[in-house]
Amino acid sequence: MKILTVDDSRTMRDMLRMALVRAGFNVVEAVDGEDGLAVLGEHGADVIITDINMPKLDGFGFIERVREDELYRATPILVLTTESDPAKKDRARQAGATGWIVKPFHPEKLVEAIRRVAA
Repeated sequence: MKILTVDDSRTMRDMLRMALVRAGFNVVEAVDGEDGLAVLGEHGADVIITDINMPKLDGFGFIERVREDELYRATPILVLTTESDPAKKDRARQAGATGWIVKPFHPEKLVEAIRRVAA
């Protein structure tokens, strides 16, 4: 299964890569929403994990743009962010997010969430 991670923090991308590769996933990475759209177009993904607060194109805009693409309309998108504001969660859900995970994340719980939404 291929996972696209979209986060402007190199440390967070590295942590995600370690946890996901250890769990047997194939990982492709992007540094912001615009890059995420380019990487998705080039490599595809079975599940997407995105941050909200990023330069160029934030997570909300990224999710909306992914959902506009017929190919990825049903692809699970998990938001991984430091945000815990219910209004932002609602906005992400309205944009098309499948789930919400607050940083710092527990690798086992993240893998569990991925397997649940990808089933």
